[in-house]
Amino acid sequence: MLGHNGSGKSTLAKLLNALLVPTGGRVMVDGLDTADEANSLDIRRRVGLILQNPDNQIVASIVEEDVAFGPENLGIPPQEIRRRVDDALKMVNMFQYRKHAPFKLSGGQKQRVAIAGILAMQPDCIVLDEPTAMLDPKGREEVISAIRKLNKENGITIVLITHNMEEAVFADRIFVLDEGEILLNGTPKEVFSQVELLKKHRLDVPQATELCYKLRACGFDITTLPLTTQDCINDLIAALPPVI
Repeated sequence: MLGHNGSGKSTLAKLLNALLVPTGGRVMVDGLDTADEANSLDIRRRVGLILQNPDNQIVASIVEEDVAFGPENLGIPPQEIRRRVDDALKMVNMFQYRKHAPFKLSGGQKQRVAIAGILAMQPDCIVLDEPTAMLDPKGREEVISAIRKLNKENGITIVLITHNMEEAVFADRIFVLDEGEILLNGTPKEVFSQVELLKKHRLDVPQATELCYKLRACGFDITTLPLTTQDCINDLIAALPPVI
């Protein structure tokens, strides 16, 4: 999910998790009305929410205790909690840090611990509100890798809110919000082909897309705009005149 600051992305994330209740219209999650307080616990079991700053979600002084916090509040039996904690930490490649203090971890590691805490509650969907915004490139790569693995290998639905267009290219579908409304909705290829419209609404496109967009404006024969560096290289090679 993309959108400039103030477009409504974080508000929508909290609506999906029932942390906010709609003041107009309805938000339904798996058939449950989020405005009905009786549904709140069931909705939060189905939809986990990861915030931008992992320090705002880590509550315990030991990694495995923090991951256990959610299942404990759900009343899960201790033996089952132990299994869930171990499984969740393994899924984000943090099992070896289970006895560590969170404050000794890097930003990317903390964010993966926060994700493990949500996984231990076994949600069907995880909503991540700019989870890499405060991380360095290495931490960003760690978190995105973990997220993609959860989606591809474990079948968990991922709703990723991001300002990083290089992260968005891996999505199955992109929604672009503007002033609380959907401006664009489509595959990454469809959305990022709308370069001028995105720029008009203060949004960027992937660097590979930007480069080929400018080259096409200069007369290069580039029919479709690429999303990745490798696709950009392939398009540029195809657009160059043959070597005689």
